[in-house]
Amino acid sequence: MAEHKRVPSRRRKVLRVAACAFVALVVLGGGAAGWAYLKLNGNIKSVDIDSRLGDARPPAATDGSFNILVLGSDSRAGENGDLAGGATGDTARSDTAMVVHVNQAHSGATIVSIPRDTLVDRPQCTDGAGKAVPGAKRAMYNSAFESGGAACAVKATEQLTGLRMDHYLQVDFAGFARVVDAIGGATVTTAVAIHDKDSGLDLTAGEHHLDGQQALAFVRTRHGVGDGSDLGRIELQKQMVKSLLRQAGGIGLFSDPVRLWSIGDTMTKSVTTDSALGSVNSLVGLVQELKGIGPDQLTMVTLPVTTAPTDANRVVEQQPQAGSVWAALRADQPVPQAVLSAQPENPAQAAPTAPADTAPAAKAAPRPTARASAAH
Repeated sequence: MAEHKRVPSRRRKVLRVAACAFVALVVLGGGAAGWAYLKLNGNIKSVDIDSRLGDARPPAATDGSFNILVLGSDSRAGENGDLAGGATGDTARSDTAMVVHVNQAHSGATIVSIPRDTLVDRPQCTDGAGKAVPGAKRAMYNSAFESGGAACAVKATEQLTGLRMDHYLQVDFAGFARVVDAIGGATVTTAVAIHDKDSGLDLTAGEHHLDGQQALAFVRTRHGVGDGSDLGRIELQKQMVKSLLRQAGGIGLFSDPVRLWSIGDTMTKSVTTDSALGSVNSLVGLVQELKGIGPDQLTMVTLPVTTAPTDANRVVEQQPQAGSVWAALRADQPVPQAVLSAQPENPAQAAPTAPADTAPAAKAAPRPTARASAAH
């Protein structure tokens, strides 16, 4: 893994989600540790992105900050089809995309969610088989992953952001559900009932502890809450990320070696990484760099977008707000407060609408919808 200069920190928190995957190696002793290392190492799938992208990329930061592109694949292959339903043929799209920027001190991170329906100029790239994939004007952002896989998704993201993606992590539906189950579920609170026949989510208003399949339905739901837009779903995903971090930090892993091993085995089976992260040693190194970052040290942002002028079901970057987000990360600075104060509302935490006979109807402000995108 690439070295990132680290500023010493006095934080000594329980390692967060990523730590759950790998510290089993520490508690297993002797020959068992060697076997465990080989087993976990063999679980990890990796992609050599650097060789496919070459040198025509944004420069890597030299101040110790770094960026990770995290993608959720909507592949229905194997057990994914049983969990998610639907059909995408032999292809998969990036159902979820998050740019994680870790600051110079490794004491905080900003996560920017990119709506999958954002129209971009997709660059020409090379797919996993070495075949050239032509670029396209005004293509959906998630089509880069569908057309050319991980390397094309990274290239499209670097072109959009001007940021070097130092690392890449990918998880599919089944992998996400397994990880949630491995750490003991996730707790979410909703102010409204959520009933979505497409995702299978059925929750009353209140607090709920979700298992893996329910958590997957929660981060995929659109039609059961809010205005049915992908922007609302992104807010649910942000809520889930913080819930998982809290859960992982409070389950007492170090006192339960058996559970620790189980989580490590599950996590390493569930992710695909860039080749620089494709070993237990590299992943442990990344965990050490991130161990001081918990929910309270995260800033989570949805990329500012507006309805595309050519298609009411697609969005484009809203300027100058979107540009200010990427400029802030390139300078390792906080996202401007003007952007944070204009973020979309989490539909699961919005106040219930008052009955029509007790409150006047409010005229909703126009907002991008991006409803009729790819499969749910």
